[in-house]
Amino acid sequence: MQQEQISQTKSRVNDDFLFCFVGRWLGIRVEFVGNCVVLFAALFAVIGRESLTPGLVGLSVSYALQVTMSLNWMVRMTSDLETNIVAVERVKEYSETETEAPWTIDDKKPEEGWPSKGEVELSNYSIRYRPGLDLVLKNLSLKVKGGEKVGIVGRTGAGKSSMTLCLFRILEAAEGIITIDGVNIAEIGLHDLRSMLTIIPQDPVLFSGTLRMNLDPFDKYSEDEIWKALELSNLKKFVSSQTEKLDYECAEGGENLSVGQRQLVCLARALLRKTRILILDEATAAIDLETDDLIQMTIRTQFEDCTVLTIAHRLNTIMDYTRYTQQLVYFN
Repeated sequence: MQQEQISQTKSRVNDDFLFCFVGRWLGIRVEFVGNCVVLFAALFAVIGRESLTPGLVGLSVSYALQVTMSLNWMVRMTSDLETNIVAVERVKEYSETETEAPWTIDDKKPEEGWPSKGEVELSNYSIRYRPGLDLVLKNLSLKVKGGEKVGIVGRTGAGKSSMTLCLFRILEAAEGIITIDGVNIAEIGLHDLRSMLTIIPQDPVLFSGTLRMNLDPFDKYSEDEIWKALELSNLKKFVSSQTEKLDYECAEGGENLSVGQRQLVCLARALLRKTRILILDEATAAIDLETDDLIQMTIRTQFEDCTVLTIAHRLNTIMDYTRYTQQLVYFN
């Protein structure tokens, strides 16, 4: 933690130094321009000495001498305005950001134990990223039975990852509905929906803090359950070798862990939650084949009775899946 604070302080000092350096650089150039104005005013006064009166010459040189100060002030004010207006831009941007749906809806809560089967159905589903843009998914219909392992493949930009955003309602429907075990996900609160889904993303998300906090931020699981998840995700040996054990400090973004270890931490989270629906969004695209095999083996054994939707980068990861869903997205 102390090392992280020192690193942050150094970064801020470097940023402040760069800001001061740019200010000095700008001041020298502005003064040079002002001095050039004075020089040319004096030269024109000498060249036109026969036609200019002494009073006019004195007035022009006097005003030219003030140009440096005025020009310096004007440029600095313009620079400060450009820097500070960013804050106004951010406030305006956030004030215009559309608010998400309610976190919970008391009269629309799903039944206890939902979803029990893990059936997912998309009916004529269409989405767009923002109003006025073209549809990313158009009239998509798909039914996944509970416990099925479905591979989703396609070219880059075809809309595979957009399906993930739909299931978590990060993107809302333009048309159609998604149901999970017969419940329309658009009618329930976001917390009730998202707490029942688990995702292992391509870019693992880790926060600055202990490994325990990253695995179980709400203290819902016992230490034995956490160690069991670490064992199943093949991280137990690494964590046991650390002096702090579960209190091992993770840097922001997990920078002190390898890419494979970060992904295994995400797998351990999924093992702790053990929801009926698991989504893998190209989870093994950026890791080595050995770690890929470890993750796939764990998913096959520990999520055998769960519905698994895998957006695949390597086809060998979905070769033994129940179904392969290709070319799901159709564009005009």
